[in-house]
Amino acid sequence: MPDSATLEAVNIDQDEGAFSYPEDYKHDAGTGLNEGTLDYISDIKKEADWLREFRKKALKVFNDKPMPTHWASDDLENIIFQNIRYYLAKGGAPTRNWDEVPDDVKETFERLGIPEKERKFLAGVEAQFDSEAAYSNVKEALSKEGVIFVNSTEGLREHPELFRKWFGKVIPTGDNKFSALNSAVFSGGSFIYVPPGVKVKHPLQAYFRINAENFGQFERTLIIVDEGAEVTYMEGCTAPKFETATLHSAVVELVAMKDAKIQYITVQNWSNNVFNLVTKRGLAHENAEIRWIDCNIGSRLTMKYPGVIMKGRKARGEVISIALANDGQHQDTGAKMIHAADETTSNVVAKSISVGTGVSTYRGQVHIPKHLKGCKNNTECDALLINSTSKTDTYPAITVKGNEHSTQHEASVSQVSEDQIFYMKQRGLSEGEAMSLSVNGFVNDLVREFPMEYSVELKRLIDMEMEDSVG
Repeated sequence: MPDSATLEAVNIDQDEGAFSYPEDYKHDAGTGLNEGTLDYISDIKKEADWLREFRKKALKVFNDKPMPTHWASDDLENIIFQNIRYYLAKGGAPTRNWDEVPDDVKETFERLGIPEKERKFLAGVEAQFDSEAAYSNVKEALSKEGVIFVNSTEGLREHPELFRKWFGKVIPTGDNKFSALNSAVFSGGSFIYVPPGVKVKHPLQAYFRINAENFGQFERTLIIVDEGAEVTYMEGCTAPKFETATLHSAVVELVAMKDAKIQYITVQNWSNNVFNLVTKRGLAHENAEIRWIDCNIGSRLTMKYPGVIMKGRKARGEVISIALANDGQHQDTGAKMIHAADETTSNVVAKSISVGTGVSTYRGQVHIPKHLKGCKNNTECDALLINSTSKTDTYPAITVKGNEHSTQHEASVSQVSEDQIFYMKQRGLSEGEAMSLSVNGFVNDLVREFPMEYSVELKRLIDMEMEDSVG
């Protein structure tokens, strides 16, 4: 059992994520998106010519691609790209010394539990404030083993031979309209490299914080884990509650070499004005394993489908996800599993909760080609409706060719029983507490997959969502 000091460090009141500070930026690209915006970003970052050209080609792809006309696209029409600010930064390189972080940024992250979490159980922390990392630190013992954990700007500049080899290879610029947008204006994010055989025992973690109004955050994360190495990476996301829409459009690329293991954990708590449009994908080589553990709470619209391409024999991919949609929110989430080698295995377990007028959608893709042998997939989709006005949809697309594979799919939709709520209220619980208990029971088997510090945080987030949904 964790001691009381550890629990105190991780038991964060996420409701405080709604605060913001007055804007005071040294670098501001202004509103609008054009080549001048990209030149501004490249000039500030002192980027190489190839990267400046990469951005401009990506902008052309973005402009040429139409807005998606399916899925949750109706709400996407409310994004006015020319009203967004694409780059805001305080200036200066990220510090390794917490005392050197600007006071308002420091106070922001202290209220969210940094660097207390780092001192308790993390091997390294990066804290991003709007467009750039403000703080980045990795334990000295890991550095001595050759582990690299820096922001993406530093990764491109200091480790180009590693970064450029895989940059944009797992998720090409033209994968979708928003991956193209990220490729054009990306800033911040994490770069991690774990050398062969190194097993990082404690998690590495990043926090992504949006502070400014009318802002777009476009971090780019690349994690490369070499042969036989292992790492767990956790990210947390928050934003204050503004009246205007905010855009978060990240790209995350994972590369697991032979026998490597990557576990990528996300707990997001965006405010309900954020459009969260993220592309995440991993490439698993022979006997490698990539696990996405994903919790989506908040945002106006989330469209996120973590994927794994199982490129090597006996590679394994897994997505475990929880999504909670409250009033005025749409959680359009799922998974993509692409089998590209014999004896590969994928597992998808998704649970969604819809509250009030919230809409949750599971959208999955599993593809097993005819020429492969011995592939396995399991897909489970369970939805919980809190009341009669909430909605859920499930769209599993499972394509299996050939007769030497094993697949199974299970889906269920249930509603919180009024009798159950009445029973718990008779035992002294409020209606919000009763619903929270029901929801936590529904997701409890998946919450066990989260590290202790995140399972505590997740339970508190669910408690607050249920309390806010009553009366």
